[in-house]
This record gives sequence, structure tokens and C-alpha cells, in this order.
Amino acid sequence: MAKNSKIEWTGLTWNPVTGCDKVSAGCDHCYADRMAKRLKAMGVHNYRNGFKVTLQPQVLDAPFSWKKPQVVFVNSMSDLFHEKIPFKFLTNIFDVMGKCPQHTFQILTKRSKRLVKLAPKLNWHENIWMGVTVESKHYKYRIKDLRKTEARVKFLSLEPLIGRLQELDLTDIDWAIVGGESGPGARPMKEEWVLDIKEQCEKQETSFFFKQWGGFNKKKNGRILLGETWDEMPAISA
Repeated sequence: MAKNSKIEWTGLTWNPVTGCDKVSAGCDHCYADRMAKRLKAMGVHNYRNGFKVTLQPQVLDAPFSWKKPQVVFVNSMSDLFHEKIPFKFLTNIFDVMGKCPQHTFQILTKRSKRLVKLAPKLNWHENIWMGVTVESKHYKYRIKDLRKTEARVKFLSLEPLIGRLQELDLTDIDWAIVGGESGPGARPMKEEWVLDIKEQCEKQETSFFFKQWGGFNKKKNGRILLGETWDEMPAISA
């Protein structure tokens, strides 16, 4: 019902919904799409529909069973603000998160317009972090949309970074995660793009987390930037 994650910036993944549809350039080589199809072929029940949006109500109560406080990426195999997810089911997920204040829940979406529409109707408990993906300059509008929410912690996933983002307004943005694309067909990420973001984070006092170079940068595979790792993140609420 929950799975230890290899994603560097979280601890567990919890998927009360699986499946998605591609909405922007960052989705072109979606790892979740590939994984869902593989899991369906293996006969895993939750992926019986492959990568079609599927509600998984049987896993809703999973956070109540975790004995130790966890940092949890919600819907790593979907997008919680997908148009096919009923609002009532979304509120059920938020209710569970609110009733588990010992855990920190990280939500990430590319569908910032629906996020803005629904955000005033949701209970933004302090342990719920909200983020948007911005893979190139064409999607920077998602940052403005994110700012309109009442999430205590607001963060950016600049991954897969497939273009220079240029000037960023990081007002009220607590955290920026940067990473290159991995997997088949990985597109290049240039070091200058990463360093530009890092500099802007430092100037605007936004925590900077460098996740990976990605599959394309064969000579730089790993997480080392300027000779070290960068693992800054916002403080977890007590």
C-alpha cells in the first residue's frame, strides 16, 4: 500500500490514484507510464488498467498504519489534480493527510489550473506540501498558480529540466528540486542551467536540492554538482 522510495527527496510513495495522461513536454518520456505498463504485465492488481486513471480507495487508510513519522510523496504514479479524479475523492485524500499530522505529505502537479480552482475548497493542513513541475520556461506560469494556494510549504520540481528557465520569481517558494531526465530517450540538461537556478535560489533564499544529472549526461551521472551534493529542504513540522 506504500513503498519505500528511491527518490532522493522523499521517504515513501503512496498512490491512492494511479494512471495519468501527458500534458506537457516533461511528460514525453514518463517513467510512471513505463512502470505502470510493466506492473500490469506482471499482474499487479492496482495496475490492472495500466496507465489509465484509476482510483485506489483500498489504500486510502495506509498512512494510519505507519508507526514512524514519514515523508511521503503522494501519487508518484499519477497527478492528484488530474481532471478525472473526482473532487470528493480528492477531499478524502486530504482528510486522511490531515488526520496524520505526524507525517509530511508532498504533492506535485503539472495541472496548476485545476489546483488553483480547487485549492480554496481544500483543507491545507501544515503537514501538506504543495509543488508544481516546471520543466522549461514555457511552464513558469505554474509557479504563479502555486503561489495562490495556502500550502505552508510550496516547492518546485524543475525536472526533467529540458531548457533554461531564465529569470525566476521565487517569492513564497520554499524549495526547488532540480534534475535531469533519466531513462530511454533522456534529453540533455546543461550545467549552466542548473547553476543559474542555484544562484537564483541563493539570492531569493529558496532551499536548493540537486537530484540528478540524468541518463543523458553519461560523464556526470550521479548527484555531484561543483564537487558536492546539495540536499537542502524545508524544515519538517514537529
